[in-house]
Amino acid sequence: MASNMNPDLYRRRRLANAWGMATSMAAMALGLAVLLWILVVLFSNGFAALDWNILTRDTPAPGTEGGGLRNAIVGSAMMVGLAVLVATPVGIFAGIYLTEFGDQSKTAEATRFVTDIMLSAPSIVIGLFVYAIAVATVGGFSGFAGSLALTLIAVPVVMRTTENMLRLVPGSLREAAFALGAPRWKVSLSVTLRAARSGVITGLLLAVARISGETAPLLFTALNNQFFNADMSEPMANLPVVIFQFAMSPYDNWIRLAWGGALLITLAVLLLNIIARVFFRDRQSG
Repeated sequence: MASNMNPDLYRRRRLANAWGMATSMAAMALGLAVLLWILVVLFSNGFAALDWNILTRDTPAPGTEGGGLRNAIVGSAMMVGLAVLVATPVGIFAGIYLTEFGDQSKTAEATRFVTDIMLSAPSIVIGLFVYAIAVATVGGFSGFAGSLALTLIAVPVVMRTTENMLRLVPGSLREAAFALGAPRWKVSLSVTLRAARSGVITGLLLAVARISGETAPLLFTALNNQFFNADMSEPMANLPVVIFQFAMSPYDNWIRLAWGGALLITLAVLLLNIIARVFFRDRQSG
């Protein structure tokens, strides 16, 4: 077969392969270089801003020194926590329905279409939607409205990831469970979902990472609060909005706190990913 090979064609293919590999490696190197640049700047400025006061004191007034991000950290944790608490069961059960029960139904097609729209919609549009239905009608900003906006962003991510992960589960597992007489709901929850739990958890972490840094929806829903507030029916401070406002300010201590807040969000998301990977790796190896 080697004697019948066209040398020109072989040479062109080798050159095309070399060009493709070179451009791919260059694109990867460029992306990694930009990412490394961002992380170096973030960590160098963020660690310089970290101290004990950033966790124990509230955001300072304009023109004053000192202060911290305690109220913003607590507010973000409460809103993101409530959003995850609502989005997790809704997204997972919707993904199970799309995969196991209504795969070819009209309802599933409409659900996937709406999910695609919500995944591609700008977050500011979702924030304006929640503002129209939950802020303008009630007459005030609140942490609940902020959690609602974050939930609408997180649900499509969890639902689509759950659906994709469940489709990767071999059909033989389902058939074996059905052969033992297990009902469909039992197979879906105890067999397929358990087999795909690592991927589902990954999708949940992606949703948490997505909503943790969202600023635009919270500007229209939760707004901000200079003081500590644990009442979610009132305007609440949150890290993304505080970072946005402080980074654009002319005060040096506010800019320093903005770098510290950005680093805290990055470390929180990184810690969640590390914990989940270590936990599931140990469970799977055991």
